[in-house]
Amino acid sequence: MSDDQEAETESHEEETEGLADGDFVRIAYTARTVENGQLVDTTDAEVAEEEGVDDQQQSFEPRVIVLGEGHIFETVEEAIKGGEVGDEGEVVVPAEEAFGERDPDEVRTVSADKIPEDDRYPGAHVDLDGEHGHVEAIIGGRARVDFNHPLAGQDVEYEYELLDVVEDRVEQAKGLIGMYVDTDLEMWIETDEEEEEVVVESDDDEDAEPETETETVEKETLYIEATPQLSMNQQWMFSKQQIAGDVTQKLGLDRIIIQETLGEGAGMMGGMGGMMGGGMGGGDIEDALEDADVDADEIVEELENADE
Repeated sequence: MSDDQEAETESHEEETEGLADGDFVRIAYTARTVENGQLVDTTDAEVAEEEGVDDQQQSFEPRVIVLGEGHIFETVEEAIKGGEVGDEGEVVVPAEEAFGERDPDEVRTVSADKIPEDDRYPGAHVDLDGEHGHVEAIIGGRARVDFNHPLAGQDVEYEYELLDVVEDRVEQAKGLIGMYVDTDLEMWIETDEEEEEVVVESDDDEDAEPETETETVEKETLYIEATPQLSMNQQWMFSKQQIAGDVTQKLGLDRIIIQETLGEGAGMMGGMGGMMGGGMGGGDIEDALEDADVDADEIVEELENADE
């Protein structure tokens, strides 16, 4: 084979390699246990409705994953790699990779008094001493609790379709954050210029105090518009530093800024709260009441009448 032919062959192989580690891929899938067809997970809203799980506090739509990052079971990842947009397939994830083999030693007998009275029935899910399990039986004053995962020992079959490769970085960010927080967030990327103090090296005196100078630097920033749902989301509150680190690293960003917009319609208390938080004095408050067309004397009179 000539050098030209060899180069052409290598080029063709590179073009046909397909999806690989690091690619952001949007996939649709439905996963069920092989033994009895129990639904494990789905991105299909119709399937969720048919199975009666669509009332849960989550959305059912295709997911964005990063290949090679463990965002989905390894067996599914390996089936996807090398493929291309439009591919469909089925793959079985063995129990040991899915939710683990069932361990008989994880079925233990405990005092029924340790279980809340409302949960003392077969099938109830309980948390005991930091472990989650489900009650198998209540016999007298004893309870048999299975601390295995409910799907332990079950092989899981995935039906999947590769919808597209996600190139847009904002969509990539939404996909990454969506793995942690199930909420629809508005976000965008901007490049901001800022002034920073940087240390200037001096060759004259090593013991001298370092000198600094001001430089204009560019900061590529992902802006996220906060929502009440996001602010109250416990997973976000406890994991936002980890989420931010993951997103900035994978997308090559300098930082993430979460901003909150307080719009009109916050009401009187919303406005007063902001003013008092700013440390305004009594005279300023009276002016504010007057501007808001509120009669302070009437308010005092109503309060006095209410006490009588």
